[in-house]
Amino acid sequence: MSGQNELTPPEAVYLGIKNAGIDFIVSVPCINLRELIPMIGADPDIIHVPVTREEEGVGVCAGAFMGGKRPAMLMQNSGLGNSINSLASLNRLYGIPLLMIMSHRGVEGEPICAQIPMGQLTVPLLDTLCIPYFLPDSKQEATEMIFKAVETAFDKKKPVALLLPISFWRQS
Repeated sequence: MSGQNELTPPEAVYLGIKNAGIDFIVSVPCINLRELIPMIGADPDIIHVPVTREEEGVGVCAGAFMGGKRPAMLMQNSGLGNSINSLASLNRLYGIPLLMIMSHRGVEGEPICAQIPMGQLTVPLLDTLCIPYFLPDSKQEATEMIFKAVETAFDKKKPVALLLPISFWRQS
C-alpha cells in the first residue's frame, strides 16, 4: 500500500483496522466488502470468522472479547435489524465493545429499491439503541475514524458503528 490518497477504499478500511489493533473479525458477505474480506482473511494477525447472520457475529465477537481479543464485524446495514436483540441484550447489557463496519446500502446511488427502507432507518435505529456512529467523508477520514470508533467502543463499553455508503466504495 502506498500513500493515503492512493489507497483504494478497501485498503483505507484495512489500514484503519490494523492501526486500531483489531485482531478478530467476523464478516457477513456484501458486494461492497468483496475486496476487503479477502485482505482480512489473508492477514496472519487477524482471526477471521465468516458468519451467516449478523446476530451470530455479535455473539461470536462477544466471546472473542471475553477471550481477550479486539473484535469487529464487517456487515451490511440491513443486518442491523437482524442483530438488534443481541446488541441490546448482550453487548449493551454487559458492556461488551464491538466495532461494526457497515456497508451502508439504501442511500444515495443505491440501485436496488429493496435496500432503501433499511438505508433510511439505519441512523434512527442506531440512535434508538444509543449506538454511536461515524460517517466518514473520505478514505483518509475512514482510516482515522476507525481508530476513534474503536476507542469509543472500548471507553464506553458498547457497540459503535462506522457507516460507509456507496459513494465511499466508489472513490478512486
